[in-house]
Amino acid sequence: MESVSITEENYLKAIFKISETEGNPVRNKAISEAMETTAASVTDMLRRLKDNGLIHYESRKGVTLTKKGSSIAITLVRKHRLWEVFLMEKLHFSWDEVHSIAEELEHINSEELVNRLDKFLGHPKFDPHGDPIPDAEGNFTQRQQILLSELEVNKSAVL
Repeated sequence: MESVSITEENYLKAIFKISETEGNPVRNKAISEAMETTAASVTDMLRRLKDNGLIHYESRKGVTLTKKGSSIAITLVRKHRLWEVFLMEKLHFSWDEVHSIAEELEHINSEELVNRLDKFLGHPKFDPHGDPIPDAEGNFTQRQQILLSELEVNKSAVL
């Protein structure tokens, strides 16, 4: 993986996650809220990420990830979600404990470790929270979901 700081990784992951729910371009305000920091700090970091070729950024227009930035963000998401599965299934942490620990573990830069972890866990497709885990190529498994309130009467579902 590209040599970037933990803070830069966290910004890239935040931009990726925001774009998943809100679309592109991602606004500075959304990043500021996600990172719990000031608008000025966000602007400084976005300039750094742009200079390193990790984002496309125009002031007042928002941010999109470059191919390189997206690859780093997806790798972080992959590692984070695999660690969550490991922590719950193998170390018996509770559902609400795994996120903060996985936040730390996701920054370990060993592709071999992640690949072995994935294999050890049986190549899970979803983390304990139901979010898809990207495979080694960055592909996400899509799950067909409906709201429970939309489930037809006398139909079964897995929760």
